[in-house]
Amino acid sequence: MKSIWNEKYKPLESEILDCIRNFDETGETLYDGRNKIKIFRIGEYILNVKSFRVPNLVNKVAYKFVRKSKAERSFDYASYLIGKGIGTPEPVACFEEESGVSFGKSYYVSAHVNYDLTYRELVQDSEYPDHERILRGFTRFTYGLHENNVLFLDHSPGNTLIEKRGEDYKYYLVDLNRMKFKELSDTERYKNFSRLTPKEEMVEIMADEYAKLTGKDPKEVYKQMWYFTNKFQEKYWRKQRLKQKLKK
Repeated sequence: MKSIWNEKYKPLESEILDCIRNFDETGETLYDGRNKIKIFRIGEYILNVKSFRVPNLVNKVAYKFVRKSKAERSFDYASYLIGKGIGTPEPVACFEEESGVSFGKSYYVSAHVNYDLTYRELVQDSEYPDHERILRGFTRFTYGLHENNVLFLDHSPGNTLIEKRGEDYKYYLVDLNRMKFKELSDTERYKNFSRLTPKEEMVEIMADEYAKLTGKDPKEVYKQMWYFTNKFQEKYWRKQRLKQKLKK
């Protein structure tokens, strides 16, 4: 099994390998969908292990010979973000099952974050305590990504964990395997907010804060953000209607 390590966690190698080998039978399930996330406790450490499903035939070959697996990309991107001072759970290790020319499951291990909410709670509950303050902090966090030439392609409600620290909030990106690293145009920056919320009042706040950070005209920033949000919502609901028709 191929592995890449954060040297800080190398002393835990045998225990972490046991978690990987016995992933299906042990650990506490945190999420079970296309992929599965479990929590493992090793001494004083609490670790998250994400198991990526076995890829299709094309990606089996691609991950073996052409491009990095989702697990390795997650590890690399987390290391990059932390190096830039951007919040994400600390990377621990990644593992890939290989056999000859075939590629099987892969696993990404990170430190567990005891977060208080995700961005999704802000969408679901407009009366959430400190709602606007958290939302403006999230906008500053996203601006930090953009200024560091990070385009997070899965910038969606469940992929930012938010931890309350005293009177402040800390933000952590998760589900990291889809990113681009490049200087971003204004259009790319505004479009990066499009998947987060359908609520116009939230877009207004994010646009106002982003305009303050960039020195742009607040009305123009809002106009662009709201345009891309609507485009995304139209596309999303069009897909949902199509799925319902195909079920009939």
